[in-house]
Amino acid sequence: MPNRQRRAALSITMGAALGLACALAAGPALAQAAPRTDLVVGMRLEPPHLDPTAGAAAAIDEVTYANLFEPLTRIDAEGKVVPGLAEKWEVSADGLTYTFHLRKGATFHDGSAADSADVKFSLDRARGADSVNAQKGYFAAVAGVEAPDAQTVVVTLSRPDGLFLFHMASGDAAIVAPESAGTNKQTPVGTGPFKFERWVAGDRVVLVRNPDYDGPKPALERVTFRFISDPAAQVAALKAGDIDSFPQFDTYEALPQFRDDGAFTVMVGTTEGETILGTNNARKPFDDVRVRRAMAHAIDRKTLIDGVLFGNGAAIGSHFPPHRAGYVDLTGLYPYDPDKAKALLAQAGYPDGFETTLRLPPPIYARRSGELIAAMLAEVGVRVKVEPVEWAPWLEKVFKGKDYDLTLIAHTEPLDIDIYGRPDYYFNHRSERFNAVGAELDRTQDAAKRNALYGEQQRILAEDAVNGFLFMLPSATVQKSGVQGMWVNRPIQANDVTGVRWK
Repeated sequence: MPNRQRRAALSITMGAALGLACALAAGPALAQAAPRTDLVVGMRLEPPHLDPTAGAAAAIDEVTYANLFEPLTRIDAEGKVVPGLAEKWEVSADGLTYTFHLRKGATFHDGSAADSADVKFSLDRARGADSVNAQKGYFAAVAGVEAPDAQTVVVTLSRPDGLFLFHMASGDAAIVAPESAGTNKQTPVGTGPFKFERWVAGDRVVLVRNPDYDGPKPALERVTFRFISDPAAQVAALKAGDIDSFPQFDTYEALPQFRDDGAFTVMVGTTEGETILGTNNARKPFDDVRVRRAMAHAIDRKTLIDGVLFGNGAAIGSHFPPHRAGYVDLTGLYPYDPDKAKALLAQAGYPDGFETTLRLPPPIYARRSGELIAAMLAEVGVRVKVEPVEWAPWLEKVFKGKDYDLTLIAHTEPLDIDIYGRPDYYFNHRSERFNAVGAELDRTQDAAKRNALYGEQQRILAEDAVNGFLFMLPSATVQKSGVQGMWVNRPIQANDVTGVRWK
């Protein structure tokens, strides 16, 4: 029994009036407060819009994935493919036909039924000639979509795709309705356990619990996503109690102070974020592999991890996360060696180095890494002009327009090594050898064989030094100690709050 309860019980024996006074004073303390049903989640970047089927920005999925929108399948906290809008499915022996059975009673937030016609619309829209889907390649193998009845969808592939179910679990494959697809960017309408309430530009997006959701109801009634890009402001908001949980907290130097404060919990896990020095392989002098290899030798990854991540993170030598099966450790291929870097530059015709521009998007890891890398490259004669850009211009100029020399970004999509085979991707990388291995991957279902092929692809990218492969972005979450259910690791770019509650 708590001490104050003992005191209250003892005081009752000391007189009726005094006992009554003490009982009234102790009463509220004896009552247990109900758990909170609201949550404020901090995010460093505001999404450009809220339609996950029409944009590449990770911040879109960080608000909408599993919360607002549901794909046919879903990725859980362990990175496994689990049921989404489809409660079960079958795959034909030849791997070409997928039959999905949808949840009965699923509805969109506007009250309309979510059925096979909506799935067919969504998949046909994503793979159509005028598709603006950032991952249109996920749907390239789809030959046809049929809806034999309201609860059944049959997808036929033109070739086996070993990652089809995984890709159908992405935000890019979210199921939308034709009636609301055109307005989802600003007023999203999905089938998830939360629905959109409002968006205050530059500040927050608010979701509320969907009372008509056909699955398990979340414990939270309201979730607010607050956008705070400034590192000092992030720390201050947490300390002030304005933020309950801040996933992807990247002010790593502040983690010790939160670890030492019993009011907070700090979790550090893994992400799919391969952080790279993005290189325009079609632009001189980066079209010369010797120049790209020289830059790889000029970068001290340990210094980057210590200086930017404060020791939280793992070095990589290619575009593949160390925690996944199939990973090959290629970090020793280009050890830090400035003299070797200078020799390679001289062989390529640049004995005195050259000038270039490094365009840096807003994330803290990018800005800090960029400054350090610029200093490292300067030591071997590569004079770098650092150009900070905001998120929207980066997407427009670098990602879409390919107008850049160098950039620095974490690619957070899971198992996305296939981007190096896309002919129009912003790296401007071309490798028939890589593409041939990718084609074999598409035809392969056996896990061991797939892992071997992934290893081969990693070696090709490393040997070609397509980009500067730096480190895996860690997943650090700082939150109030009463928050339970936030993901420790980030197998997909999401802030899934469907299982979050207060203790």
